Amino acid sequence: MENPFGKITTLEKVLELFNNGMTIMFGGFGGVGTPPTLIDGILEIGVRNLTLIGNDTGFPHIGIGKLVSQERAIKVIASHIGSNPIAGRLMHEGKLEVEFSPQGILAERIRAGGVGLPAILTDIGMDNELVSKNKPHFLLNGKDYLIETALTADVSIVYAKKADPYGNLIYDKSARNTNPLVAMAGDITIAEVEEFVPLGSLNPDEIITPGVFVDHIIPSKGVNWKWAWE
Repeated sequence: MENPFGKITTLEKVLELFNNGMTIMFGGFGGVGTPPTLIDGILEIGVRNLTLIGNDTGFPHIGIGKLVSQERAIKVIASHIGSNPIAGRLMHEGKLEVEFSPQGILAERIRAGGVGLPAILTDIGMDNELVSKNKPHFLLNGKDYLIETALTADVSIVYAKKADPYGNLIYDKSARNTNPLVAMAGDITIAEVEEFVPLGSLNPDEIITPGVFVDHIIPSKGVNWKWAWE
């Protein structure tokens, strides 16, 4: 495969971008759509004290749950952690800070970060202490709103079905989930890809994530999430 933009690279090369204490944003829903090759690589290099931003904490041995279960994270911003009991235990033991954000609001916070907005206003979660705790309010037209800060990350990691050398991405059905939003919100975005195709072979109407958002592309070694939902 030709590499005219220098974006197609190796797992070993992109792992040089990860370090202790950084913020990683990840696509996926219960592990589906989370890039397993990248997750395993991050585990192998031993980085820790991470802040993780994504829909959930996966399962103990699937998706981002691997990092959580091995206590590599100190904070998670997610909509729920229920599918990973280890995350719940770590939270109650005070070893993992969890900021809960309603799923739609979480997605909108990520989208806002991707398009350069500093925050959004919402009345969702105002009556829930877990959601509203320590968050400022704003009065607009006589109505009170929560200020939810936009979310960005040092590195965003996503999983895609196909990519061309520029990094234009298409996704496979529900494995698309939050990946397009996450791809926009990282200072650096890395896509793990099932199949590489030549430049110009993707129908422009098929492309979900334009390559302008993608910095690096690596081949996937395969996924491990299917059985969890069967």
